[in-house]
Amino acid sequence: QVRFVESGGGLVQPGGSLRLSCAASESISSGVRMGWYRQAPGKQRELVASITSGTSTNYIDSVKGRFTVSRDHAKNTLYLQMNSLKPEDTAVYYCNTVPFWGSGGQGTQVTVSS
Repeated sequence: QVRFVESGGGLVQPGGSLRLSCAASESISSGVRMGWYRQAPGKQRELVASITSGTSTNYIDSVKGRFTVSRDHAKNTLYLQMNSLKPEDTAVYYCNTVPFWGSGGQGTQVTVSS
């Protein structure tokens, strides 16, 4: 069963940037939609951004123009470039297929605070 390991989170000031990475334990077909999810304390998990092969991407309205999802098939890695971060982006971020499969990885904490 495929496993995901997320990294790249941290504490950043409002307006700052972070780049998240997600390494998959095995190759995933480019036809499979991959996504970045986040879960803030007391809130349900939400799909933030997703990508299939090439340039087919989707974002929730609150991150459009600020976040960019990409994938490197050769490295079995998914990325999320996050710019102009806001306090409301604070959450644990996870990567997974779309829809979410299994229990997921450990996630990476993103905290946006001054």
